[in-house]
Amino acid sequence: MSVAAETWESVPLAPPDAIYKLTGAYKEDAYPQKVNLGVGAYRDDNNKPWILPVVKKATDILLNDPALDHEYLPITGLPEFTSAAARLVLGADSPAIAEGRVASVQTISGTGANHLGALFLSRFYHWPEGTEKQAYLSDPTWINHFQIMRGVGITPITYPYYDPATIGLAFGAYLATIRAAPPGSVFVLHACAHNPTGVDPTRAQWTQICELVLERKHYVFFDSAYQGFASGDLDADAWAVREFVKRGVPLLICQSFAKNAGLYGERVGALHVVAPTQETAVRIKSQLSVLTRSEISSPPAHGARLMALIMNDAALFEEWKRDIKTMAQRIIAMRKELHRLLTEELKTPGNWDHIVNQIGMFSFTGISQEQSQALIEQAHVYLTTNGRISMAGLNSHNIRYFADCLDRVVRGQL
Repeated sequence: MSVAAETWESVPLAPPDAIYKLTGAYKEDAYPQKVNLGVGAYRDDNNKPWILPVVKKATDILLNDPALDHEYLPITGLPEFTSAAARLVLGADSPAIAEGRVASVQTISGTGANHLGALFLSRFYHWPEGTEKQAYLSDPTWINHFQIMRGVGITPITYPYYDPATIGLAFGAYLATIRAAPPGSVFVLHACAHNPTGVDPTRAQWTQICELVLERKHYVFFDSAYQGFASGDLDADAWAVREFVKRGVPLLICQSFAKNAGLYGERVGALHVVAPTQETAVRIKSQLSVLTRSEISSPPAHGARLMALIMNDAALFEEWKRDIKTMAQRIIAMRKELHRLLTEELKTPGNWDHIVNQIGMFSFTGISQEQSQALIEQAHVYLTTNGRISMAGLNSHNIRYFADCLDRVVRGQL
């Protein structure tokens, strides 16, 4: 055996990513009525990827711009994009923006924003005395949160979030954990359309969370991957973030344009760190620039240029809002139809109100791992084994088939 071979003999085989494995199995399945409810990407009523009309229009404008080149962007990204992205999530009238207290950098979509934000905290955050570097993640959460935190030396621990008994928010236990955590702890919160449960706090509950976070002097790590996707309204879906900023909670925001602009492969995102002063924001941005330089040197240009054009042009921005509403309303319509089929037509055992009470792309059905596995193996319905489904995978052509299969598995007939 060569020296090179011996060097790598101890490298373990990593398990495949669960979602990508599920998608691969779906693609290989020849069953004509197969349904993919695993992947978190929008599909139209014909189960096709949807290029937003406003994105097509903006693409044509860019392609016909004689000044367009392929030079490097600045290390911290396209300024026209990062400033517009900050206004989108914080509000155009945000005092934090007006006072120059927001350090914004372009990232490799929301995943890159999470990684850069976590890396920055790992390097510079003053962790509670007597504790290791750790961050509180909701139980459950986007699985990548765990890998990102561990990858930068932060230990992920969970706080109660989902209550399987009510298929809703475990609010009391959630607050109890915030109260019990050492002052200055880091909490990762989903800004809206919680992934994977679709269960969001009400505004009254957000207010209580905010007050307790302030009281305990915690730091909030907002993950905002679905602004506009929850309700169809960009401003409504940013309410929690803006309320926390208004109340003076120390925080950062990870932002993605994969879902709400359909730019999945363009990897368009931003990280915003809200600082107490303008001078602090300048220093924070300088360190974010150093971290970015060592990892990607400078971010990709095309998606950022598209979003800068859309967000800074009044007519295109209004068209984008209409496109977002189109996607959100189709998902809401699927929730209502699935609820109607289960409760009125099929009279499926159990209470299915959570289907319409949850919000965003995903829904926790409340079925067991065994029932989920039966749907995959017997009905060719591909979903994660925790019972999460992507509502975007349902359409007028397959929703009845899925409802029938769900009814049968609940009744033990599958």
